Order: sequence, then structure tokens, then C-alpha cells
Amino acid sequence: MKDLLIDTLASRNYPIFQQGTLSKNEPYPDSFYTFWNNSSDGNSYYDNEAHSNIWDFDLNFYSINPELVNSELLEAKKLLKSVGFIIDGKGYDVVSDEPTHTGRGINVLKIEKGE
Repeated sequence: MKDLLIDTLASRNYPIFQQGTLSKNEPYPDSFYTFWNNSSDGNSYYDNEAHSNIWDFDLNFYSINPELVNSELLEAKKLLKSVGFIIDGKGYDVVSDEPTHTGRGINVLKIEKGE
């Protein structure tokens, strides 16, 4: 499911990193995405087996351009919904480690049928 998330966002032409993988000495790109897989819990139980999984991701977008932070995340939301991700709301502010960047995030879910 991570691959689907990354491959879908790749068309937006911004770097995509797993949260926390940029080294402390590596400069931030001007604009980029990060993601974190919060969980991938079983669901739809019958006959003592899970018959689907719910993938839960945090998706964040950071930029030196505050206007882009808001608009780009909403564009990503449309794109992800078009391939079956579930996204509620318009996001929330996220903390940035760099004073030059602001960030915004959304919670992204995907139901995977079968085990």
C-alpha cells in the first residue's frame, strides 16, 4: 500500500520521504511530502479471520511557500481519492523542524480487501 501512495503522489513532481528519513545534515527541498504508516489493522472478521485490512497513513506537505502548502495538499487529496484512498476533511497544521518551512497534513486511509 505504501507503493500505491508513493506512486500516486509521484505525479505531483515533489520529493516524497518516509517521515524522519532526512538526515540532520541534509538540506530540506523547497517543497516535499512525507508520510508515515500509523497502522495496517485487520478488519471484516468472520470465521476467525480478517478479510480486509485498513491502512492508516499520515501525509504531510512542507514548503517554503505557505500558499502552496494549503493548495498542494488539497490537490493530493483529490488524486488519492481517485485511486480509492479515503480522506476526510481538509487537513491540519503540522510542525516543521525548519523555520523556513510550514507544513500541513491529512490522514489517509485505504481498505485492502483480502489478506
